[in-house]
Amino acid sequence: MNEVIKQLQNRRSVREFTGEKVKDEDLKLILETAQRYSNWAHGQQTSLIVVRDKEKIKKIAELSGGQKHIEAADVFILILIDFYRVVYAVESIGGEISIPKSVEGLMIGTGDAGIMVNAIQTAAESLGYGTTTIGGVRVNPDAIAEMFDLPEYVFPVFGTTIGVPAENKLKSLKPRVPFESFAFEEKYDKKKVEEGVEKFETEYRKWWDENGFPEVPSYKETMKKYYSNYVKENYQKTEETLRKQGFIQK
Repeated sequence: MNEVIKQLQNRRSVREFTGEKVKDEDLKLILETAQRYSNWAHGQQTSLIVVRDKEKIKKIAELSGGQKHIEAADVFILILIDFYRVVYAVESIGGEISIPKSVEGLMIGTGDAGIMVNAIQTAAESLGYGTTTIGGVRVNPDAIAEMFDLPEYVFPVFGTTIGVPAENKLKSLKPRVPFESFAFEEKYDKKKVEEGVEKFETEYRKWWDENGFPEVPSYKETMKKYYSNYVKENYQKTEETLRKQGFIQK
């Protein structure tokens, strides 16, 4: 197994850091590497804001639903859907553009941002750092937008922490749904998905118990929590802020 595959297969979210600094030269290399990411039509519809100021990181943690672990990171990178660049490019030669206000525009921007966060994290982890994706920046995206002077057509879709990882307390990697219910041959298979959920429900429960966290809910209960109530109650400002930032037709 080569080192790239080995790294990707052992990837885990890191929420505890030693407090050591991320080296400046490492951070620059991470960012330069991530900029080579794949993106739609070479429009490069993402931008990054690199945050090292501890007071700002503390504020981000507060605005992201009170996620205290964010404060322990040495670096926080805010990942933006950025159509301001594209709008400027088109309008500077007399053209008009409507894509940011469309659902397709959101698909393009979010897809590019997802690829970007993976590129950042893969580069950082190859240098020995730990990371965690933070979708909580969308809990108060209006305040995040104001905090970082985001213009029209720019939206904070998520972020990532970077830091030197502390000793991991979990015994093994968090399991995934059965492979056969994830990767299909030629066509989608609902039955395999349903069977996979049932198998994973048992495996996931067992994993938490073995790691000493019997209070953590099962897969089904976790999904019920997040998608029945939590998102509705905690991410109410997403659509409003998207409209304010020039996305989605009014």
